[in-house]
Amino acid sequence: MIWSLLLSAIFFMLGMIHFHWALGGKYGFENTLPTNEQGKRMLNPRKIDSAIVGLGLVAFGLFYFFQTGLIAFVLPGWIIKYVGWIIPSIFLLRAIGDFKYVGFFKKIKQTSFGRRDTKVFSPLCFIIAVVGFAIQWNVL
Repeated sequence: MIWSLLLSAIFFMLGMIHFHWALGGKYGFENTLPTNEQGKRMLNPRKIDSAIVGLGLVAFGLFYFFQTGLIAFVLPGWIIKYVGWIIPSIFLLRAIGDFKYVGFFKKIKQTSFGRRDTKVFSPLCFIIAVVGFAIQWNVL
């Protein structure tokens, strides 16, 4: 239960950050987008994109919150079975990356984003994946 609650809190926080950006907030926005060596952004998300990602992250948070058993809401077995594997798989793939700008195996590492990705973003994604898989395997 503790691990599901932890993942739930992480996803809710990440979702709120994305909603902040969707509503026009700028805090942390520039440092979370991959850039090339010349500083040109490789992604140019719109506000609606941030809102969609925020909704997805909150949905992931709800998935894990419902698994804590703190409220009487039971998800259908097929959702627990499939979504429980899909969520950590997404974050494992994000941690591995695209082999150029994001992930542990990126080539462009010396940008502001690249350094943050190596120290914070990719490790967080990997931890989310490991904990999510462990919950699914009933290890935790």
